[in-house]
Amino acid sequence: MEPDVVIVLLILTATVIMLVLDIIRIDIVAIGCMLALGWMGLLTSEEMFSGFSSNAVIAMLSVMILGRGIARTGIMGKFSKFIIKKAGTRKRNLVSLLSLSTGVLSGLIQNIGSAALFLPGIMQVSRRTKIPASSLIMPIGFAAILGGTLTMVGSGPLILVNDLLINDGHEVYNLFSVTPVGIVLLLSGIAYFLLFGSKVLPKKEVGETGKTDQEKLVEKLDLPHSIQLLMITRVSALSGKTTEEAGLWHNYNVNLLGIGKGEHVVYAPWRETKLEEGQILAVLGSAENIGRFSKDFQLEDVSKSRYFSEEFNPRVSGFAEVIIPPDSELVGKCIRVYSLRKRYAVEPVILFNKGERVGGDFSDVEIHQGDSLIVYGRWDNIKDLKESTDFVVLTSFEVDTKDRSKTWPAVACFIIAIALAMAGFPISMAFLTGALGMVLMRVLSIGEAYASIEWKVVFLLAGLIPLGVAMQKTGAAMFLAESIMGVVIDLHPVFFVLMVGLLSTLFSLFMSNVGAIVVLAPLVMGMAGIAGMDPRPLVLLAAVCAANSFILPTHQVNAFLMSSGGYRNADYLKAGSGMTILFLAITVSLFYFFII
Repeated sequence: MEPDVVIVLLILTATVIMLVLDIIRIDIVAIGCMLALGWMGLLTSEEMFSGFSSNAVIAMLSVMILGRGIARTGIMGKFSKFIIKKAGTRKRNLVSLLSLSTGVLSGLIQNIGSAALFLPGIMQVSRRTKIPASSLIMPIGFAAILGGTLTMVGSGPLILVNDLLINDGHEVYNLFSVTPVGIVLLLSGIAYFLLFGSKVLPKKEVGETGKTDQEKLVEKLDLPHSIQLLMITRVSALSGKTTEEAGLWHNYNVNLLGIGKGEHVVYAPWRETKLEEGQILAVLGSAENIGRFSKDFQLEDVSKSRYFSEEFNPRVSGFAEVIIPPDSELVGKCIRVYSLRKRYAVEPVILFNKGERVGGDFSDVEIHQGDSLIVYGRWDNIKDLKESTDFVVLTSFEVDTKDRSKTWPAVACFIIAIALAMAGFPISMAFLTGALGMVLMRVLSIGEAYASIEWKVVFLLAGLIPLGVAMQKTGAAMFLAESIMGVVIDLHPVFFVLMVGLLSTLFSLFMSNVGAIVVLAPLVMGMAGIAGMDPRPLVLLAAVCAANSFILPTHQVNAFLMSSGGYRNADYLKAGSGMTILFLAITVSLFYFFII
């Protein structure tokens, strides 16, 4: 055996072990592998850094930018709500429609992004319908993984395939070359859970895992959570009064969260704000207190007002728990003097003063260090509160930064990118053009575009690509191929195809799927050369089977959803075993009979 082959195999072995054990970050492992190949003299500096200029890396970061641009507009959130509304409350409809939608999206954006898009809606549906979240989340997660096989940009391994083929002098695949296989896999995965879901999915009740942070906070502190919208009528005695004169806090123990007229909403109005006819008041309190307040002032219940209901949606606003630190300006003052409402447009609902809970009107209670407040407001206003040195915000939240005015430019850029790829232009060039279009049309700033790139993935790709080059250059790939072919050379060709699928599946279970295809592609090309077969479809088969990662929660989608579904490793083993066998049976059959 040549010394170079031995060195490459040692580097390969060390890289695989570190990727499997996951002791060191995968991008650091990849960079170390790349540098080791250079320092050992196996690759020139140009070959060592070839991954950074590869089409695969450019395509990957372009897809990330395009995905962030589309997400920025909020159009995907609207799409997910539409799908969930159409699916209704029947479990079979939910599983089939949500899985199909998630899978199709995964063919165009990162599969973890597709799964994350539907997760909040799934949790809400689970709580509302009493269908265990564990019965819905795993099928949607598996569909996201399967959907990654719909296009050549649907997953890291498929993005890498063309670069790996080019390095060996083969023709590349176009954007939709893998689509027929992906369609069969996605539909089969959906059918698997429709037919056998009741047998393979864990049977769990909706419990703590099904509650949002807001619901846990409301339950823990026994907060009032009934928000009603009341309109000031022509005959109401509220017209002309200030909010303080109305006695909401003192007389009714009701909090005024916002006032609006038309489409203009003022959150946590100042106590001297004058009320007038036609305004809509968003009030928080017990149903009994709100009912008494409404009756006394002859107000009309307009809680079904679509715009206002959306304003007080948990995605837009909610409760937050804040603590007063020692150096806060509020220490020694009361909320009235500090003007909390005027400064931050948040409504103080409850005060914990020296450990005692204070409700109602506590505007004149002196605040001490260590006191805590429960406030209600828009998340962007609470973000301002968090950035102040006067408060420590304990509640986690996300600010909705959607810019819906950029929806059509974002969609246009995405469609142009796909159209260019379909027209035969290189995928990397097509998608980078779409990404640049989003920056030029101000869907994203250049800073936001850079921030959307997951650099860990970029360095993983760029660092491992040279390993494939070294395996081919030194002959290490051919050495391994000859060793494996010695086992299957006399068997029927279908066993050779099955061997490729099994190797890819096995590798992807214990290491990143990108790492798996980088290691396997040169090996498969060598095996195909010995067998006298076209290596292109076999490399594509290996890339597709790198998505066959269901038995263990090692795939990033499964790892992301594991906690939300309350799953254990045994749950993935039970449901994933059947899915793994089905996946292999379909891919091996399709490639053997129709592609190879």
